[in-house]
Amino acid sequence: MVSGGTVAERRPFPNRIQPFRVERGWIRGRMVRLGSCYQEILSRQAYPRPVATMLGETLVLAASLASALKYEGNFKLQAQGDGPVSMLVADLTSEGGLRGYARFDEDAFDGDELVDQKLAADGSDLVPRLLGGGYLAFTVEQGPEGGNYQGITPLEGAGLAECAHKYFRQSEQLETAIKLAAMPNSGDLPARASALMIQRMPGDRPPEMPDEEAEEAWREAVILMSSMTSAEMLDADIPTQDILYRMYHEQGIRVFDPRPLEFKCTCSRQKVVQTLARFGASEFDDMKTDEGLVVVTCEICQTDYTFDDQEIASLPVP
Repeated sequence: MVSGGTVAERRPFPNRIQPFRVERGWIRGRMVRLGSCYQEILSRQAYPRPVATMLGETLVLAASLASALKYEGNFKLQAQGDGPVSMLVADLTSEGGLRGYARFDEDAFDGDELVDQKLAADGSDLVPRLLGGGYLAFTVEQGPEGGNYQGITPLEGAGLAECAHKYFRQSEQLETAIKLAAMPNSGDLPARASALMIQRMPGDRPPEMPDEEAEEAWREAVILMSSMTSAEMLDADIPTQDILYRMYHEQGIRVFDPRPLEFKCTCSRQKVVQTLARFGASEFDDMKTDEGLVVVTCEICQTDYTFDDQEIASLPVP
């Protein structure tokens, strides 16, 4: 269970990706844990608890998937549906900057405390109940010279982890197991989220290992991973390496250098200027506030970019 004690006594929850390898079967894995980074993202919006929970799962899932790739640019995970939560998005730069956002129908949650509590307590069917029908997309954006990649899978599963499982099994033909957990801030407990992901990579195992032994090693790794509870994954008093050792010490485990994560939005005044340069004068009139200013707010981090008439007039001509 999540450890008690006063706030001052608790360990800070890390913001990092921990890569590892299970030696028996040569299975690659990573554990993601988000504390203050997740909290910072939630502080930018007023999310109902079930939406905040699902956004936490989206963030750690995105970090897990991105860490399995080699890219220079941006990795984006986006879920779109026709339910009360119409969009979940998280993206991670190759430098470790993470951000996320959820778009939802406020009326669907307003005053419905009973439904809110039920969703918060039972995360096993968040996809059909919140997202509904739609798709999950993985996108790697590396610019015109680096090459881009996108994978899309239907939202077919009770949770985001199950949707990702189906994508890897059907599209990548890569055996993958994922476990997600998220807890928005509750009382004096700060928000935290965590993910465990293991993959059986083709060609990774030693050539002398028989197929039967490799199959058994994979099944065993998945069973041991499934035994880890969400409370343990979210317990700040259990170090990440201790969690991994508890699961896989008998199979042999090797951990690698962790990768730090931080909240960082990719919006900027320069990008807003480039967007505004596409508008015409009549459109700016419609956009102005009562004070005669054009204010553009980043949907993700809620940063306001304000422009007066002089700045609007000096916008570059496209």
